[in-house]
Amino acid sequence: MNHTILIIDDDENIGNMLNEALIKEGYEVLRAYSGTEALMVLEKSRPDLVLLDLMLPGLSGEEVLPKLKGIPVIIVSAKTDIDHKVRLLYEGASDYITKPFVISELMARIAALLRLSAITGQSSAEVDEACITVGDITLNNSLYIVTIGKTEVPLTRTEAAILNILMINSGRPVGRSTILDRIADSTPDCTERSLKQHISNIRKKLEAVDGIDHIEAVYGIGFKFS
Repeated sequence: MNHTILIIDDDENIGNMLNEALIKEGYEVLRAYSGTEALMVLEKSRPDLVLLDLMLPGLSGEEVLPKLKGIPVIIVSAKTDIDHKVRLLYEGASDYITKPFVISELMARIAALLRLSAITGQSSAEVDEACITVGDITLNNSLYIVTIGKTEVPLTRTEAAILNILMINSGRPVGRSTILDRIADSTPDCTERSLKQHISNIRKKLEAVDGIDHIEAVYGIGFKFS
């Protein structure tokens, strides 16, 4: 099945370039030239991924982003401020690429996000759009929030990506190299050296809520969520 990608960008030249590149890669493409038009498109169709510009006529990209919950979103913008990028990633964007960009890099990021979505979709755990649930723990992959009972715990983007892989394989050990390979494209800050610290941070955040250590270190293999 072909994936459908929605381009939200008022720059016709950039939109046309993206449209041509995506079609060449076998994707189906939807277009919107303003935030308001994007919401109209979303009323009729649900794309698998959205490429979102920020400086749009009418509703801005920042205003559109909260309407895209459950859909992977790559911000494609000329804005380069680091604090602004970080804020949008915390608010639900899956990735951020700055204009001008290399089209091959953007295509690789799109493919990586769609692969991650496919992995989540194949999980034996209960999945609801961008959420995965194991027992009374629910991870929202769009908002980077894990909910235990009624308590919400914010995670970093990297922590959410790691926890997602572990929850998908709940009850089964996942190798360190497998975790790193699965999240390499979307979380470049996670390395073999830092993985253990990221896992430790997740364990502490979860245990602080219910007093249970949900992640077990499996000697010689990796980690297991239970």
